[in-house]
Amino acid sequence: MTVRPIRIVGDPVLRTPCDPIKRITDATRRLAQDLIDTVDDDGRAGVAANQIGVSLRAFSWNLEDHGIGCILNPVIVELSEETQLDDEGCLSVPQLWFPRSRAAYARCVGIDIDGEEIELAGEGIVARLIQHEVGHLDGELYIDGLERSVKKTALRQIRETL
Repeated sequence: MTVRPIRIVGDPVLRTPCDPIKRITDATRRLAQDLIDTVDDDGRAGVAANQIGVSLRAFSWNLEDHGIGCILNPVIVELSEETQLDDEGCLSVPQLWFPRSRAAYARCVGIDIDGEEIELAGEGIVARLIQHEVGHLDGELYIDGLERSVKKTALRQIRETL
């Protein structure tokens, strides 16, 4: 079991779009297991590969109704037009939560560690998790999509706490 340290805002790996996984190798399997081990902790819903310093397209989740898992090369294929405003936080922006609007429903597809197609879809926390983690893989942080005045406050608080 390897719980990897989480990279914090300011680390360039968090702002670099991740490369697709071209082949499933032993290293890919270890990455998937590390992502699962790292997300399997109280208060953690998702971890993207770049949050543990690996610039590859993969994320893990730990959700009550969806269990624990890992998806490789996830692509969002559906977002609802309906949005939901809710507080959002991030392990890479520790202890700070801000209201962020996200699509109320999201669906992504990718592959599992055996190369089989898998899907993760849902509303509420599942939709938010999908958008948040795929955003990480695109080199984005959730604070990028905050309303202008909230983002200004967020950036000030980040500077003060880090």
